[in-house]
Amino acid sequence: MTQQLLRVSNLKVAFKTDEARFVAVDDVSFEIQPGEIVGLVGESGCGKSVSALSLLRLIPMPPGIIEGGRVDFKGKDLLQSSIEAVRNVRGREISMIFQEPLSALSPLQRIGQQMVETIQLHHDVSKTEAWQISMAWLGKVKIPDAAEKMHAYPFQLSGGMQQRIMIAMALMMNPDLIIADEPTTALDVTIQAQVFELIREMKAARTAILLITHDMGVVWEMCDRVLVMYASRIVEQGTTADIFKAPAHPYTYSLLKSIPSLSDGKGEQLAVIPGSVPSPENYPSGCRFRDRCPYAFDKCSRKMPELVPVSNNHQAACFVAGNFIEK
Repeated sequence: MTQQLLRVSNLKVAFKTDEARFVAVDDVSFEIQPGEIVGLVGESGCGKSVSALSLLRLIPMPPGIIEGGRVDFKGKDLLQSSIEAVRNVRGREISMIFQEPLSALSPLQRIGQQMVETIQLHHDVSKTEAWQISMAWLGKVKIPDAAEKMHAYPFQLSGGMQQRIMIAMALMMNPDLIIADEPTTALDVTIQAQVFELIREMKAARTAILLITHDMGVVWEMCDRVLVMYASRIVEQGTTADIFKAPAHPYTYSLLKSIPSLSDGKGEQLAVIPGSVPSPENYPSGCRFRDRCPYAFDKCSRKMPELVPVSNNHQAACFVAGNFIEK
């Protein structure tokens, strides 16, 4: 068995205000091996981004608080490490591609200055060497006139170009793990394909990737395993083939049914999941998907289902896991 790079165990994250407390990540556990791409999927508001930020202790505290769990990275619990030790891990060993690049890039510094500082913070290279490395990576993410863009401020660039800069800054550090939160949302399909090819090259070099996305097509093309998240909990996990060919949770099944198909007839209505993700302040009792689930029965309102094995390396948190789909 390959040594685990990252093991998240029973992670619980809450947010507190003067009026209320609500749980955004509830008892989440998963593992990532070196060189593995793991997809984290689910609707907006399910807790995907909060989970990712919590791994590097990047959630604002207050109002956020990590109430429990472990995040073991290369054998060390990042939740129990000093903040200085975690800062040394950020960027160098774990890089993150944020969903909103403009909020992650400093508006007061030119692109080149930010990239050079990132490299020199973690590697013993001269400013000239760091500058050349930075320009080379801007070229790899298909940014034209890289030398010119190095002197630009973030607000002078388009959102798609800002995102490509964030991707370059993450990849150029050659980390052990990349956490990518919707990394190609602002990019056209051609640039997306080029970026994903770079990510495949990183995977071949044993870099692991946690890929957070809404795009199930990207998951199918890129990921080795999939984590399905709903209402702050992991409700299904397994290999990509298991998840797509034999979904065992009604939520996963519904997500896959709602994907447009090239075989759909013109004007044919897409399948939809009724209702919306419940607010963390008002989760229903028992299974949190029960109000939207066509297969729910009495027990679903009384008890929270736990992850149970469906097959080898495939688990689902459902009382009828794998036994609800019409044959």
